[in-house]
Amino acid sequence: MTSKTNRQILLVEKPTGKLAPGNFKMSETSIPEPKAGEVLVRVRYISLDAANRAWMHGATYRSAVEANTVMAGGGIGEVIESKDPGFAPGDIVFGDTGWQDYAAVPARHLAKMPRIEPLTHLLSIYGIAGLTAYFGLLNIGRPKAGETVVVSAAAGSVGSIVGQIAKIKDCRVVGIAGGADKCNWLTSELGFDAAVDYKGGNVYKDLKAAAPKGIDVYFDNVGGDILEACLPQMNLYGRIACCGAISQYDGVPSETGPRGVPGLIVVKRLIMQGFIVMDYMEQRDQALSDLQSWVQSGRLKVLEDVIDGLEKTPQALIGLLAGENRGKRMIRL
Repeated sequence: MTSKTNRQILLVEKPTGKLAPGNFKMSETSIPEPKAGEVLVRVRYISLDAANRAWMHGATYRSAVEANTVMAGGGIGEVIESKDPGFAPGDIVFGDTGWQDYAAVPARHLAKMPRIEPLTHLLSIYGIAGLTAYFGLLNIGRPKAGETVVVSAAAGSVGSIVGQIAKIKDCRVVGIAGGADKCNWLTSELGFDAAVDYKGGNVYKDLKAAAPKGIDVYFDNVGGDILEACLPQMNLYGRIACCGAISQYDGVPSETGPRGVPGLIVVKRLIMQGFIVMDYMEQRDQALSDLQSWVQSGRLKVLEDVIDGLEKTPQALIGLLAGENRGKRMIRL
């Protein structure tokens, strides 16, 4: 192992506008030696998420990613060497491994994962994407049979799962996505009742036609103008689960929308709550049990977008921010 090098993708310059390949560079260094309490992980898959871009702006629920450091990101890997009694070589783990081949990670920051095939499911349906969709929709959205659920970024890793769970809960489901192809895919393949193309028309009017009885639950992945279009169409006592604001992450944040929020929340008695998946980890076992049963019964389709090669990670994130992917995008090393 000492003859091998550790390839890393560094964030060499924080972007001031849209993210570009020039913000990153590939570097090679020696494989790290784990210290006491650390575990050496060989990274197998790197998760790509819109949140990666938000971390470059500043501290969020984690510290900011600084220039000239290894780009942060979650990953699934295999334990090569352990200096902690809780882990042994061969264990499969999830943690913030960063964009690199090998990572020495404090054991307390790693989660031991089951060895299932395909391992990619540990990043998609049984990972952060699936758990985010499950907890956000069911704990905050609290959909009831017959209600109308709207989800933005509906063809993405979280949105595609939210819509399918809402259908399992016997709701009318409307997805908002970019492009006619994605919208057709949502209705023909994933069972959504309707889809609105935010690139191809008037979102407010198209949403009104797709959800004529109003919106009971809105799962918001994008913020901005789409949130502004949804708010006036919320029904009394509607619930909004705020998962992300991808429209604000890349480039110059929008100065518009959503406007009129306080008045709408009061008049319609809305509940609008932000969350991150770690808030609900004590319920993880039940969530995984439900997700596994839905996958095995064929009620929930798993959608993955796997790209080969560490060197492709920057361009793959840029593409994700532009909406290229369907389902969970990840890099295979």
